[in-house]
Amino acid sequence: MIRTAQPADVPEVHRMILALAEHQGYRHEVRATEEHLREALFGDTPAVHAFVAVDEDGALAGFALWFLTYSTWRGVHGIYLEDLYVDPARRGGGHGKALIAALARTCTERGYQRLEWSVLDKLVPTIAFYRSLGARPLEDSKVFRLTDTELEKLAAYGE
Repeated sequence: MIRTAQPADVPEVHRMILALAEHQGYRHEVRATEEHLREALFGDTPAVHAFVAVDEDGALAGFALWFLTYSTWRGVHGIYLEDLYVDPARRGGGHGKALIAALARTCTERGYQRLEWSVLDKLVPTIAFYRSLGARPLEDSKVFRLTDTELEKLAAYGE
């Protein structure tokens, strides 16, 4: 079963975020706390959303954390999938596909025309899974990012 995340899900979703970062080799990069997540999802002005996959026993099996984007070319919103994770012991049961399908339904129900995400090149099985759903990489694009010192330095430009 896929449902919208609830405040009580925050500790388990946070645990999965840490597990995802560990799996990808970036655990040292995680600064987000449960409180950060709670505020982002359920604060006065939520900017992100989450779906959770729930097993028959009621335990959370995985999550999809997402936010809205906007296409200036298409003139409508889209969804950006920030993170998708299914606990290793619960993989193969269709949870990942069901989470992405829930995002696709959200797009179609709301008239959004894009569902996008990034994936690390080294995650070959993950890439194969996404391809099996019909997703294709944007071969002519690269994700760029500013963080920490570089972000602060650029923010000070022109001051």
